[in-house]
Order: sequence, then C-alpha cells, then structure tokens
Amino acid sequence: MRKLFLVAALLTLFCTPSVLAAESVPSAAVWTKAIDFYKQKQYDSAALYFEELAAQKPLNAEVYYNLGNTYYRENKIARAILNFERAIAIDPDYKEAKDNLAVAQTRIPNFIQPANDIFFVKWWKSVTHRNNATIWAVSALSAFTLSIMLMAFRRFSKTIGRNIPAQLIGGSLVFCCFFLILGVVASRNAQQNNAAIVMVNDAALMTSELKGKPITLTPEGTKVTIREQKGLWIEVSLPDGRAGWLQQGEVEKI
Repeated sequence: MRKLFLVAALLTLFCTPSVLAAESVPSAAVWTKAIDFYKQKQYDSAALYFEELAAQKPLNAEVYYNLGNTYYRENKIARAILNFERAIAIDPDYKEAKDNLAVAQTRIPNFIQPANDIFFVKWWKSVTHRNNATIWAVSALSAFTLSIMLMAFRRFSKTIGRNIPAQLIGGSLVFCCFFLILGVVASRNAQQNNAAIVMVNDAALMTSELKGKPITLTPEGTKVTIREQKGLWIEVSLPDGRAGWLQQGEVEKI
C-alpha cells in the first residue's frame, strides 16, 4: 500500500509543467506556446514547441524536464525517459526530474535493475561528473596560484617567508595536480556521450556474430552504455552488466 501511495504521489508531479521566467529561456514566445498547449492537454503541439526550445538551447534542464512530462502524457515512455535523463545529465541534483524518471521507469515491462556500484565508484562518478569540469579547473588554478605566492614570499620576504614551511608549498602543488586530474577526467566525460536509451520495444541484443538467437530482448526505455560502433551496429552494456549488440537505429543518445 505504501508503494502504491508513493507512486500516486509522484504522479502528481506530472499534472503541471515547470514554469520558468520568460527571460530565462531562449524564446519567450515559444515557451509560452509550449506551456499553453500543455495546460490545454494538447500534448502533441506542446512537444513540438518544447523540442524547438531544446534545439535552440540544448543545455537547459528545465526544457528537457517539461519535454519529458509532455511525452509521458502522450504515453511515449521511452521519449519521456530520454528527456528526464537529459535533464539530469545537465543538472544531477534535479530532484523533480529524478522523481519523474523513477515513475516513468515503473511503466517499463521487464525493467532491468541496474547493478549497484561500490561506494568508491559512486564517489568517483560524482566528483568527475561533466558539470564539475570548471570547478576542478578553477580549483587547480587557485592551488597553483597559492603555491606560487607561497614560494615568492618564502624567497623574497624575510619576515613572512621564514614562517612558511616547505611542506605547505608541496601540499599546494599536490592539491593542484589532484584537482587538475579531476578536471581532465570531468572534461573528457563532458565530451563523451556514451549513454543512450532504447527507443523500440523488445530490441534484440545480439552476440558479436550478429546472427542467430538474441541474448535477450531489451525493453523500450532501458538505459544502456555504448561501448563501440561497427557499421549500423553498436555494442552496448545493459544496466545489469550484460553486453551485446543492438542496431544503431534502436537507441538514441542521451
């Protein structure tokens, strides 16, 4: 009963779209039309305008969140999940998008439960998220600047320099290197887009021979990780760790 109550409570999130101030979106007129069509329950028209907004400004999490809500209303679950995932990729702390994604995933038949990462892997994924690239770059620059200042004081200031231990300078340089490594990894994650959503129902996951009986049938809306591409086929890993090949047209990148 508690689970059903939780799902019912989360479903209320789909009742109204997220409304932004007009000046915070790329086109106030298009945004207004999208919201109006959504409120009038003309979801096909609302989706067209939200898609137009997404094309104008692809890094706007609110647009993808509303687009996900719209597709959910149209019962297009895979597209709803795709856009909730895109919103979360832009803003990892987007609670409403995470809640609605969880609700949409309950509509996936034979949902594949993801394997649980160990705490260190979760931490590493969190700190090297693509949105953190700028933070780590600024931190590395700050640590490097601090080490240069400390060395300058130690070299040229007789009063202050004598009180600056060499270990402090070394520690600043170590932090600089550490922040730099995190920034490089986060920057690479920003450039790589290897997560995708299965857009067709029962997509056949094939072996490397690309023939014969499929390993499994992948439900629509499943999130996969792209490993390699070979012609019209892509190698993916499923949330539970199984790997195989899907046709390129059966998935869409997040």
